This record gives sequence, C-alpha cells and structure tokens, in this order.
Amino acid sequence: MRRPSEIERLYIDFDGFFASVEQQVHPQLRGKPVGVVPFKDAQHTCVIACSREAKLRGVKNVMDIEEARERCPDIILVPQSPDLYRRAHNTLLSEISAVIPVDAVKSIDELTCRVTPSERGDPHALGLRIKKRIADNIGPCITCSIGFAANRQLAKMACKAGKPNGNLLWHPNDMPGPLLKLGLRDIPGIGEQMEQRLVRAGITSIAGLLATQPKHMRKLWGNVTGERLWYALHGYDVQTPPPGRGMYGHGRVLPPDHRTAEHAKAASRLLLVKAARRMRREGWNAGRVWLWLELMGDNSVHRGAWLPAVHDDQAVLTALECLWTQLRGELLRKARILRLGVTLLELTQASERQLDILLNDDRARRRWEDTTAAIDKLNRKHGRTLVSIGPWTPPPGGYAGGKISYTRIPRAEDFW
Repeated sequence: MRRPSEIERLYIDFDGFFASVEQQVHPQLRGKPVGVVPFKDAQHTCVIACSREAKLRGVKNVMDIEEARERCPDIILVPQSPDLYRRAHNTLLSEISAVIPVDAVKSIDELTCRVTPSERGDPHALGLRIKKRIADNIGPCITCSIGFAANRQLAKMACKAGKPNGNLLWHPNDMPGPLLKLGLRDIPGIGEQMEQRLVRAGITSIAGLLATQPKHMRKLWGNVTGERLWYALHGYDVQTPPPGRGMYGHGRVLPPDHRTAEHAKAASRLLLVKAARRMRREGWNAGRVWLWLELMGDNSVHRGAWLPAVHDDQAVLTALECLWTQLRGELLRKARILRLGVTLLELTQASERQLDILLNDDRARRRWEDTTAAIDKLNRKHGRTLVSIGPWTPPPGGYAGGKISYTRIPRAEDFW
C-alpha cells in the first residue's frame, strides 16, 4: 500500500450549507440567526439545519424547535427548499470544477478532489482560488472549509478541524502532530458507542489509537473498516470500494392536521412511487417492501411484505395496500401518526431477473412494467406527475420524496 510523501487530496465541506443558501438567495436573512424547518409554520418538530449566527447562539442541527427558541429567541425559521439546494449544489460543483476536477461527491455539501502534481507546491493558494471563485460567481454567504492532506480521511479531518471557512494543510511531514490535538470523536466514523468500546479496550486518545495494531483495530470494529482506518490515519492511500446499493426509501413528517391514517396512507403511496421511480432509473428490482409509522406517544408500528423481484408501480402499490389492511386495527384508527417511512429492500439487478415459476405472472408482470414505462415517459416529457396509478395527493409543504438529504443529492425528477 502506497504512503504519499506529499499532499494529494483536498476535502471541501460547505459551512451551514442549507441555511447559507437561504441567506444568499434572501438578503433579508443575511447576518441573522436562521433555522431551516421541514414545513411552513412548524412548531413541534426540529430545526433541520441552522446558520453560523444561530450556531454561535447555541443552536445545533436537528434540534427541537422549542429548545432552539430558548437558546436563540430571535431565530428566523424558514421552510426547507430542497430543489433550491439541489440547484445550488450543482452550481457549486460547476464552479469548483473550473478550478480543479471533482473526484467524488460525498454528500450534498461535501466533496473531495485529487491535488495534481502542479498544485502540490502551494495547496493553500489552490484553496484560496476555490474560495474566490465561489465568492465572485455565486456570492459571499456560501463559504466552505477546505482540508489538505495525504489521503481523503486525513483531508476530511483537516477540513473539520479548520471549520468554519478554513483552509488547513496537514502535510505528511507534520504528521501525526495535528492528529494528537484531537479527540477520538473527531475521527469520522467514531460515534458515542464506538468511543465507549475503545475506552473499554484501554484506548482513550488518538495517540493510543495510532499505537494499536491494525489487526486489533479490525477486531475492535468487527470488520475491515477498523484496519482501513488504521492505515488511513497513518497516511496511507487507502482506496475504499464503493458501497453497494441496499435500499430505496423515503420518509415524511406529517403536518399536525394531516396525522390521520387516511392522510398517512396517501403520503405513503406517493413516497413509495417516488422510491420505485428512483429504483427503476438505476436498474434495480425489489424483493420486499416495508412500511413504518411513528405514532404520537413514542410508539411505532411496522409491517413488511414479500415481492417477486419487481419494479413497476402496480406491484409495489398492491403490496402497500396489503400492509395498510393489516394495520387498520383499533389502535391505528385512533392513533395520531407523526411520521412515516416506506422502503424497498432486497434489491437485485433488473437485467438479471429470474422468474418465479410458482407465480406464473410473467405475462401480467410484463404488461404492468410496460404500462409503468409508458407513464414514466409521459411524465418525463411534461416534467411533472401527469399520470399515476391511483390518486396522487402530495402532502402540504411540498418536496415529498425530494426533501433535504445529507447523503443523497436529489434529481429534478424527485420533485415531480
């Protein structure tokens, strides 16, 4: 495994991305504490994201609105605008690509690039050029932190250490000095439970972690991730294979006046169709559908149904109808449904579908697949959901299926 002797990676993380985009688009919000919430007039949910000004007053991402108001009484709450964030993301990628090629997009507000040999002599100047390009062509409200290091893992940690609006270099010759100033939780991938496991193993600091043998790290993590982390922290160029696709799904917090079984069912139909559209675009079939409901009073119910490796709307909606039939008991009729989620699981490549001889549904299935393909084509032509199987009733607040996501960048089709 290669161990670079120069800076070869940079990592970019935009500061308070969602709130800063709102401030850039709406000048009246600039310089003020801003919190982004799921829908207009939200009172009893959480602040999804907040601006730098709000963070300085003690507000954090994913904090209850009540607590956010206690810490910052003058916070301005604005409803999310996921399509705006998607367009901002694409614009930022375009501007950064004019300075340096983007190697990998890690989330809607994070990306990484390879530093070319010609740029390694003065990485700091490269970071300043990126920042200037963003400020000149997009605006001053959207800032980013940039970290430079020998590999992606260390560059991400340098980026986090330099927040906000940082431009921090961790040269291989200076390592592990900068690491020793951090805590275990400053390493991406180490959360509360993992930290407790490390402490029980006698590892309480970065220095202790670096002194651990790679095979012991594998044992502590229970898989190869621990060993890969050891090599990454020691400056090796670790190439992690891309994760496989495991599911497609969507969730939704329902507004207070839509927390009935009737409204929840309508929302679940829409979300499941949007998940199936995404799945079809990427060439997968699903073998299972899952419905999950969070009820008021810290209670939840869930049901799953088997599917014969399908991707058409009729098949997934029929299975969903069966799940709702199972749940329509006395408890659900009286319950208030706070949040719901639908998921398509047990994925297989659509091109490798094997027919189930016991079902003998190939002819009917192909007809429904052709019907769904025709519906998709018509909707793409008009850029909206013009045709659907059954009712299409978007819940209040819009953006169902295209909401804020730190790990997935929505496409234009997600907002139809």
